[in-house]
Amino acid sequence: MKNRFYTVIIALFLSSNSLIAYVQTDEISPDFKLKNSFGDYVSLSDYRGKKVILEWTNHGCPFVAKHYSTGNMQSTQNYAKDSGAIWLSIISSAPGTQGFVSSAEANDLTSSRNAIPTHVLFDSDGTVGRMYDAKTTPHMFIIDEDGRLKYQGAIDDAGGRGFMSKDLLEANNYIKKGLKEILQERSLSTPVTKPYGCSVKYAP
Repeated sequence: MKNRFYTVIIALFLSSNSLIAYVQTDEISPDFKLKNSFGDYVSLSDYRGKKVILEWTNHGCPFVAKHYSTGNMQSTQNYAKDSGAIWLSIISSAPGTQGFVSSAEANDLTSSRNAIPTHVLFDSDGTVGRMYDAKTTPHMFIIDEDGRLKYQGAIDDAGGRGFMSKDLLEANNYIKKGLKEILQERSLSTPVTKPYGCSVKYAP
């Protein structure tokens, strides 16, 4: 009986901590420097004083593909741009894995999908992805003008059963909502959610 009690307690503990994040909300986001799709180095600290969206992406992931094919990701990018935010799309797929692309392929994807990221960044060794504990594609982060992490998790609440048949433009978009609340100088009502999508294809 006692063993069963402790098993239940441990299970509840693990369940309650399933949304605990590696990079904590309201802490300063760790800086990084990555090469973009044009061969230039970009640092997060380059954009201190601006809001920044981090999007972990993999074009071969069906979840990412739907967000782009329906225009949901582009709509979110446009909203972020109109809110004065910088958008950094990060590819942490290792060479030889799904989602790994060359610079030219990354630029072709941006053009063909009518996407408007500020930069597409390459993290092929997974250092930055692991630093932020990015788990899925997409996995989204909002950083405020002071460099503090304000949101991390899913792009919206459309994950789960039936995702492929859902109208994403009718979902509750956490990025748009979070940016609006930051502009209103309010605390985010939903600072952490569970991301959904394909696992990030990290190098071993």
